[in-house]
Amino acid sequence: MSVLIVIPARFASTRYPAKPLAELKGSGGEARSLIQRAWEAASAVNGVDRVVVATDDDRIKHAAEAFGAEVVMTPESCGNGTERCAAAYTALGSDADIVVNLQGDAPLTPHWFVEDLIAAMKASPEADIATPVLRCDGRALNGFLADRKAGRVGGTTAVFDANMRAMYFSKEVVPFTTDTYDDADDTPVFHHVGVYAYRPKALMEYPSWPVGPLEQLEGLEQLRFMEQGGIVRCVEVEAKGRQFWELNNPEDVPVIERMMQEMGIE
Repeated sequence: MSVLIVIPARFASTRYPAKPLAELKGSGGEARSLIQRAWEAASAVNGVDRVVVATDDDRIKHAAEAFGAEVVMTPESCGNGTERCAAAYTALGSDADIVVNLQGDAPLTPHWFVEDLIAAMKASPEADIATPVLRCDGRALNGFLADRKAGRVGGTTAVFDANMRAMYFSKEVVPFTTDTYDDADDTPVFHHVGVYAYRPKALMEYPSWPVGPLEQLEGLEQLRFMEQGGIVRCVEVEAKGRQFWELNNPEDVPVIERMMQEMGIE
């Protein structure tokens, strides 16, 4: 099965304008843009045939081409990353069997997260879409709870059934727990990692579906598949000592830079 990775990136983010061009300093002190770090993460994935940046902004296009990325221009009207991936798939004339959406705000995504996702899609022909989930340790969960207490939208959490079929995704911390956890403790909460793998048929149908009430309330694009009765497969991945965080707000920049320092990521 051929695999295409698309990195959707837009300039006009409501919460963080110009986010793809925000610079992150690695452990060696070198600053590279968020979009470049996302592209480097995608390029490290094994078994992928093509990696492209999909954008609607010339500033992102020029920045991406400067570090060697292939870029495809997509309409400004794309409402989210999934719609942009669908537009990119059409614009490229691609015939890939699996399309991966590695969102441009997740530069710490380890290559094995995506490799596990691709393997799950190959092994689960009934799945329309698959996405990774990572069990939170106490440090990650406490970070989510601190964000919510401060009124910030942090990471997304996921709940799924015994067959790993998604039941819900939320920007709130679910499931609810009154327990307290030390940094190294396992918790019952799973962090949804912002990567998706789609069957082309489901991806191409997606833009024609209306935005449902859950997607509108949560602002989570994957809920549109669920509201249409699609099968979303959750794939549990292992951190293997790696920390993971998404860049959602300007306050996340020092968090990610600290993690890069601790993990020795240049």
